[in-house]
Formats: sequence, structure tokens, C-alpha cells
Amino acid sequence: MNKIYIANDHTAIEMKNAIKNHLEKKGYEVIDLGNNDGNSCNYANIGITLAEAVVADENNKGIALCGTGIGISIAANKVKGARAGLVYEVQTAELTRQHNNANILATGARLIAVDKALLLVDTFLNTEFEGGRHQERVGTLDEYNK
Repeated sequence: MNKIYIANDHTAIEMKNAIKNHLEKKGYEVIDLGNNDGNSCNYANIGITLAEAVVADENNKGIALCGTGIGISIAANKVKGARAGLVYEVQTAELTRQHNNANILATGARLIAVDKALLLVDTFLNTEFEGGRHQERVGTLDEYNK
């Protein structure tokens, strides 16, 4: 995994830019699918666009940012194969990878500091899926589509 897709609404430009710079310094190729002009925009469209890109490029990950992370994660999870985990703490960043094999981290720019977001991103990207008993559950999530 060398590529990270990142997307944000108008509330999360500062956080997105900090994460993007942080990841580029670590050697990741960052694909920016988010808002850059600060004008009010639709987080749902952005979350869906991000999830479609991540699912199409399955060995890579995504980062979804809005004011709370809630709306953009709901939108991303509408895409079959997307598993967006909403995280605010290091433990949830670990568990969403270990147990849910999340391919998208979502968080809220209005609720956490940029430094904490960087820590969550690093934790998410450095944590592996445990498989085992979790594999069947993740398979159920991936196959469900009504």
C-alpha cells in the first residue's frame, strides 16, 4: 500500500492538508478527492466518491473527513466493499482495522485536534487485520447489498 485516498468537506480543509503533508513525508502517494476552496459542499457526494476510489483500488486505503466524521462515513459505507470506521481514539483506530478490516478511516475535524488525527491515521495505517473469527463477519458485510 503506497497510495492513500483522502477526501473532505469544507469543514476539514486544514486537517486534510496536515494529514496529506504528513503522509507525503512518509512516502505515501496521496490522492486528494476533497474540497479545497472552502465553499460549502455535500459531504455525502464526497464520501461516496472516496469510497468508490478505495474499492476500485483495493490494496489501498482512504481517509474521510467532515465536521464530525459521521455523515461522510455513512455515505462511504453505502458503497459495496467500503468499510469506513469512525474513530476518535487510538483504540478504535486499531480495532476498526483488526476486527473490521476497515479500508477507510473517518473522523471529525470539529471534534479532534490535528495532532490527534495524525496519530489516528498512523495507527490505522500501521495496524493489520487479524482475520480468523473476524473474517466471516467482514465477509458478511462485503456481500450484503440490497
